[in-house]
Amino acid sequence: MQLSFFAQFHAAPGNEATVEAALRKVAVPSRAEAGCKAFHVFRGTRDRATFFIHSIWADEAAFDLHATLPHTVEFLATMKELVDCPPEMCRTEMML
Repeated sequence: MQLSFFAQFHAAPGNEATVEAALRKVAVPSRAEAGCKAFHVFRGTRDRATFFIHSIWADEAAFDLHATLPHTVEFLATMKELVDCPPEMCRTEMML
């Protein structure tokens, strides 16, 4: 069963461009992963410091592998230094 993943990040003041660059950087290798069906990055229109990832994975095992890969581990470590609150992350399955 496919897994959809949502993540929300809020850049600390002055870090918006660096967060955007980190998201662009992690998107490329993530999209190339065999289990990745889609990987989209969004930015809030009302709060330009808010960023979102919506990704779709072949199954939970594909996402679990993604979470261990060097580009993902590096991205999460980088984001810890750039955000002003913990990211919100959610694994989901489509209902309708």
